[in-house]
Amino acid sequence: MRFHNRRQAGRELGLRLMEWASDGELPRLVVLALPRGGVPVAAEVARALGAPLDVLVVRKIGLPGRPETGIGAIVGDDPPLFDQRALEMLGLSEDRLVQDVARERAELERRALLYRGDRATPDVEGRTVVLVDDGLATGATARAALRHLRRPGPARLILAVPVCAPGTAAEMRSEADDVVCLRQPPEFGAVGLWYDDFEQVSDDEVIEVLHDHSARSHSPRATEA
Repeated sequence: MRFHNRRQAGRELGLRLMEWASDGELPRLVVLALPRGGVPVAAEVARALGAPLDVLVVRKIGLPGRPETGIGAIVGDDPPLFDQRALEMLGLSEDRLVQDVARERAELERRALLYRGDRATPDVEGRTVVLVDDGLATGATARAALRHLRRPGPARLILAVPVCAPGTAAEMRSEADDVVCLRQPPEFGAVGLWYDDFEQVSDDEVIEVLHDHSARSHSPRATEA
């Protein structure tokens, strides 16, 4: 069953997480989105959970000539995290990808500045972190993000996505404390195949979603609630 769009997928995911979270306490909850596609999904999740929303900018390192195929990822100032098995199978070395890494790091820094400005990154130590994306194919960006978030010592690290390749979901269970995925179709193909509307999310949309969520969270009605 396909999702209509990312917003609808996020509402379904939020409902599932509300049911899942009712079984136990989730201290100091924060929802982090992987931009750009994960942001509309995460906004609905954060709304359902009544949690703050922020972004963690991660960049996929694609296969030369096939950038849509992820063979690694970078986040923050961390060194690139490569799929070593994929590199060996393709006869690639990390040295051959230096320029690709530099290009993606420059784009990562551009987006981080655009989305966050001078806001500090969220302190996740001792917090329950729900990391959200619109789907997982190879899981390269999610893996890099989870390892980055693990270092400060969150109380609990949860990966939540609407759809993912079954094998990738299984692999992510060794990276996150919990993995919540609504659909794991055996014939996965690609994330976009499971959405009716999978238009690229723009920078302006990311900024708008973050602003709207922040404004709603700080509104008098939200404060009273």
